[in-house]
Amino acid sequence: MRLLSAIFLILLLTIPGICTAQTRNDIQPHILSMRERAEVMDRWTEDRLENLVPDLMRREGIDMWVLVAREYNEDPVLLTMLPATWQSSRRTTILIFHDPGNGDPVERFAVARYDIGFFDTQWFPEEEPDQWKRFGEIVREKNPERIGINISEHFAAADGISHTDYMDLRNSLSPELRDRIVSAENLSIGWLETRTANEITVYSQINRIAHNIVAEGLSERVITPGVTTTRDVQWWYRERIRDSNMTAWFHPSVTVYRSESPEHSGDFSSGSESDVIMPGDLIHVDFGIEYLGLATDTQRNAYVLRPGETEAPQGLRDALALANRLQDILTDEFRTGRTGNEILLSALNKAEQEGINATIYTHPIGYQGHGAGPTIGLWDQQGGVPGKGDYPLYANTAHSIELNAEVYVPEWNRNVRILLEEDAIFNGETIRYTDGRMKDFYLIPRQMR
Repeated sequence: MRLLSAIFLILLLTIPGICTAQTRNDIQPHILSMRERAEVMDRWTEDRLENLVPDLMRREGIDMWVLVAREYNEDPVLLTMLPATWQSSRRTTILIFHDPGNGDPVERFAVARYDIGFFDTQWFPEEEPDQWKRFGEIVREKNPERIGINISEHFAAADGISHTDYMDLRNSLSPELRDRIVSAENLSIGWLETRTANEITVYSQINRIAHNIVAEGLSERVITPGVTTTRDVQWWYRERIRDSNMTAWFHPSVTVYRSESPEHSGDFSSGSESDVIMPGDLIHVDFGIEYLGLATDTQRNAYVLRPGETEAPQGLRDALALANRLQDILTDEFRTGRTGNEILLSALNKAEQEGINATIYTHPIGYQGHGAGPTIGLWDQQGGVPGKGDYPLYANTAHSIELNAEVYVPEWNRNVRILLEEDAIFNGETIRYTDGRMKDFYLIPRQMR
């Protein structure tokens, strides 16, 4: 009963009207217990295996998909198919999907020493001690036309089979069957990037949790100007995430920009030094959590008021509005079937036409923070990204809309980069932010409205 109440609360908070209303930063969304999370995640996984895998296999024309992993050297795709209570694979784990055709259901087998729950166990060592021999027998019996395995030049998450496992797989098959081995790259990416209706619904709540923590850290509850350092805030975020029984998929970054500081170089390959936060500073945060198996990625900004100020300088507010405009230009270019490089080129051209000095580095998000799917620019590759940028955009995928606009701020007499990142869902026709986006700076201290 408790689990049902918790899930109802999650669904309730994702109804559009209620989502809009809940903007208070002092309301902490409900976070499920570890046991409740496992139950939800297993239900999601079973639904995905039952309904998503068949569609993807038929889309890619692969009638057998084989995933192999050994304990502590797991295929990233296989890890997402295991029960939530499994922290890793056990010994050598072989998963097989087989589409018999004629509209019949896709079969799921496990050639493994332990019961994996979602899969029909097909290896019994007391009958056949050799695991790979048993695997070969199953493949020969099913006689597939195309055997997909997870190998990929450009996508690390779709390149999960190790050399040893690959050789064992090949050696267990006849020469005729070996010739049917193909890359399951697009099938793996499709599995990783596609979000189901249940996941999309709850993703809004997951982002709400992340946004509330970001807002709390960018407030006087955490920051005392003249005392608190950017490193203090970074570690406060790490502790806050841990205290909430969640994890961070990267160490948060907290950076200050101020009128007398030199212009940011645009090189994001190294972290900033620790600075004492002072009045007049623009604070930038890059922050991400993992919850219910899904990742978030958020970049937001706060302004520290000087004595007598009640809002950020007009030049900074105008710069934020221009960065919001750049977000619109980019998301307007999302079209099913377009590649990441096509979206990037078109968005940058339109930004240039509007006089926006833009840098776009948007990426998929989901099981991993930097997820599988079309990469739309990298901060140091604005001419396109070979391989990852050539992958097409599909419906029901999540993306981290990450970019910056460089704008001249008169009050500071120099250019300032406004860096933003917000997670969004593309449904095949339109894109929406999972929990809104930043259109106004957080203010420290908060002002009465």
